[in-house]
Amino acid sequence: MRRVISVFLPRWPTDRLRRKNRTAPPRDKPLVLAAVDGQRRIVTSVDDAALSLGLTRGMTVTHAQSLVPDLTVLDADPAKDADALVRLGHWCTMYSPLVTPDPPDGIFIDVAGSAHLFQGEGALIEDLLHRLRRADISAKAAIADTPGCAWGVSRYGSGGIVSPGRASEAIASLPVAALRLAQSVVSSLHEVGIERVAQLASKPRASLRLRFGADVLLRFDQALGSVTEALTSLVPPEVPQRELKFAEPIGDPEDLKRVISKLCELLCPELERRGVGARRLDLVFMRVDNLAQAVRIGLSRPYREPVHLSKLLAERLVLVDPGFGIESAALTASWIEALTERQTIGRHIAAEGSDVDVGQLVDTLAVRLGQDSVYRCAPVESGLPERAVKRVPALDPAHGAAWPKHLPRPARLFSPPEKIIAIAELPDRPPRQFTWRHQRLRVIRADGPERIHGEWWISDGETNLTRDYYRVETADGARYWLFRDAPAERGGSWYLHGVGEA
Repeated sequence: MRRVISVFLPRWPTDRLRRKNRTAPPRDKPLVLAAVDGQRRIVTSVDDAALSLGLTRGMTVTHAQSLVPDLTVLDADPAKDADALVRLGHWCTMYSPLVTPDPPDGIFIDVAGSAHLFQGEGALIEDLLHRLRRADISAKAAIADTPGCAWGVSRYGSGGIVSPGRASEAIASLPVAALRLAQSVVSSLHEVGIERVAQLASKPRASLRLRFGADVLLRFDQALGSVTEALTSLVPPEVPQRELKFAEPIGDPEDLKRVISKLCELLCPELERRGVGARRLDLVFMRVDNLAQAVRIGLSRPYREPVHLSKLLAERLVLVDPGFGIESAALTASWIEALTERQTIGRHIAAEGSDVDVGQLVDTLAVRLGQDSVYRCAPVESGLPERAVKRVPALDPAHGAAWPKHLPRPARLFSPPEKIIAIAELPDRPPRQFTWRHQRLRVIRADGPERIHGEWWISDGETNLTRDYYRVETADGARYWLFRDAPAERGGSWYLHGVGEA
């Protein structure tokens, strides 16, 4: 299913100028851009500070200066704004290969095939907006099934995520201007009392077409998805790319797999010629209805081995809807890194210290299970067991702290530790039995205590933290790691922190 983000840049001309012109006033000082319209000089853009003082687009510069005497007025440059929007669009290809500038103040991003690399649509939008705002670019975004719905919600709604299949509900209460209609058409609709999209939907289509033109129904149908809206995507410059065009449309999965293999065989020699490997690949199928279907995969390290790359791309074919057929396919290495050595292809996990490459296994698991599901554990210098380990990428080189050999730890730790009921013969002795998850367990062997103190240099609240750990073995042969969070005289409680060999 198609999922399109509409990024709205409400202050794009002034934001761009401030980033380009270091002599421009700070953001808390009002700034407007102006252009000549006939015999008058008209305000074309205002920043947030100017807007808060009552200045708006369309008023004369003379009027604006009479309201704000210390107003900074600079010349507008729509051509440079458009060029900068295209450059911003190329930057947005880090989120998807299907990016389309939407002049004068927006960008469309189709993320159906790449949202999984960012842990979902919500995380992707959050990361996108965070990066834009950090670059001092005001932005708002919405994602929906259609470009038209996303456009309307980002500009006239609250933004955010429109659930699949809910486009009609999302735009029903929006003003008719949210359908991307010309201002003259919007004014004509207002004259007959049609101000909301829901009102438009209740009117006869024939009379709407006759009175207001075909564009009203076209935009309405595009927003709902009844009519497909094709977007022309940017192609990043200077990136390795190969394309295939077909004499007849194809759609069979086996044919698509063969196309993928052929594209990888064509692209990899180019990567080898440049001395690079792919860290990210974008596969774009163009359907006969001019609708693009994209697939994106990330790799754990640079690769240019055709068989491995084609297998990973084939795993994502479930996301491709060929429709009435696909007429062309393009494969782009949108992220490349230096790779000069010849790779060693390993088919099994090898012993530590060997040179067998398990990167292909990591990539396959990441494509099937998700990037966050494939990782390894690295030690952290911390006395508290739950802080002594962290997740790192599966192929990250070992560095930093080492596992302490003199402190045995169980194979499995619980986070957080689970409270238990324990009975000991003496207050400061190991428990003789304990109850965990409604099961009573009798202890036959125990070792301890191992006392661990809180990390007072991190938090004052841990100054008095004390734990006494015991390794115990129960009558059924199982081993557990228990601790009491305070001495017996202070009424400490018992917890189970780990299970397994220790």
